[in-house]
Amino acid sequence: MSAPVIDDGRHQWSAGDVSAAAQSLADQLTAQGTRVLASWLNNSPAWVVIDLACARAKVVHVPLPLFFTTAQVSHALAAAGVDTLVTTPALTTGWRDHPSQARDIAGETLSLIRLPFQAVPMPAGTSKITFTSGTTGTPKGVCLGAESMRTVADALVRALEPLDIRRHLNALPFAVLLENIAGLMAPLARGATCVVLPLQEIGLKGSSSFDPAAFQEAVQRHTPHSIILLPQMLRAWVGHLMQSGVRAPDSLRMVAVGGAAVGPKVLTAARALGIPAYEGYGLSEGASVQTLNLPDAQRVGSAGRALPHARLRVAADGEIEVAGSLFSGYLGDPAPAPPWWPTGDLGWIDAEGFLHVQGRKKLLLITSFGRNVSPEWVETTLRDEAAIMQAVVFGDGEPALSAVLWPVQPGASDHVLQAAVDAANGALPDYAHIGHWTRGRAPFDAESGMATPNGRPQRAAILARHADALGISASNRISTDLP
Repeated sequence: MSAPVIDDGRHQWSAGDVSAAAQSLADQLTAQGTRVLASWLNNSPAWVVIDLACARAKVVHVPLPLFFTTAQVSHALAAAGVDTLVTTPALTTGWRDHPSQARDIAGETLSLIRLPFQAVPMPAGTSKITFTSGTTGTPKGVCLGAESMRTVADALVRALEPLDIRRHLNALPFAVLLENIAGLMAPLARGATCVVLPLQEIGLKGSSSFDPAAFQEAVQRHTPHSIILLPQMLRAWVGHLMQSGVRAPDSLRMVAVGGAAVGPKVLTAARALGIPAYEGYGLSEGASVQTLNLPDAQRVGSAGRALPHARLRVAADGEIEVAGSLFSGYLGDPAPAPPWWPTGDLGWIDAEGFLHVQGRKKLLLITSFGRNVSPEWVETTLRDEAAIMQAVVFGDGEPALSAVLWPVQPGASDHVLQAAVDAANGALPDYAHIGHWTRGRAPFDAESGMATPNGRPQRAAILARHADALGISASNRISTDLP
């Protein structure tokens, strides 16, 4: 008997069950003339069915994360020319004046809201549009073709084949492209089971609240072979295991970590606790994943080697460029993607092909002594210390760098934080040392206004709130106000 393709902890769906549900919905979408469909949903079997139905009906799918605000959703709907919105009845408030139909999809009652169709130019062959909330918070549409996404998924299947992964726990929102392709398309292509739970059941609330105790319980209960995590989730999980004196379940074979640099100390601590954590690198414009460390090909501190579908090179100014399975273009921009895409990240490739990412090109700081410093490099080193959860570094035009820190334990003393800064400084060259730091006045999250909904720091907002404590002059504030 073949394994189920979806397991939500209460019910299991076979490949035939999912296929039949997807075909039924695809037939409806075709009959009603749907061209562009947006889903605004939690992770669920219904989300999987909707994604497959859109692919079968040749409907452009626009997944929207639940942490998007209503204003961001409205922007995305208009920008993509969405004619059908699928969401829960509780989220239909802003669209009550539009025709709506209730439909059961994989055991969940959802609302299909018909919106006025307004054609929007998009690259030929667009199958999916992923909206990323950049540092400005305004979503930007990345258009992807079916072949590019399938090529990346197939490359992941080949790369991970030696691990024989048969159960994957979906720990990130499906609307995040990384989970959509690496955590859904790839396992389904291999015939593995996706453990699909509402995000709150694995401890994820909103965009930046994570309960590692709830997550550990879910991992123990569902015994997955693989998971994809963001660095802050891994840090919190490691901290919880260390404090509780327990280890990760033995079922785990691969915990891929992406979205930002992790730090070697966190990776080492994770593996000592039974978490087989491996860092990777990718971007939406490259259909999610370009590089990944693997058990038989790894280098701690790197983002891994290129996967079979990807090619990498570094430009003369140090910017990483990628090719292979690129996106089709941006929504609303007629320019096609070039053969080599400039990522905006700085880095280098070592003699054995491992990629080392140093940070964003546009965030580069130049001290008053003329030294170029990537703040993200220093921030990763700071977050590698067990006492520091979040760190943002400043210092453009200043003689020394300064930092705003948020501790793992809110009650941590200044002595504990200073010791962590001292340890980080010991791992950095003198020109990258933190000369002064201050404790954050609030967590770096969307609620405080100091991070975007997807967790990226709002550097200008953080500096404005802490410039007095850091002693940074007003004339240097604008230089950090970067998009």
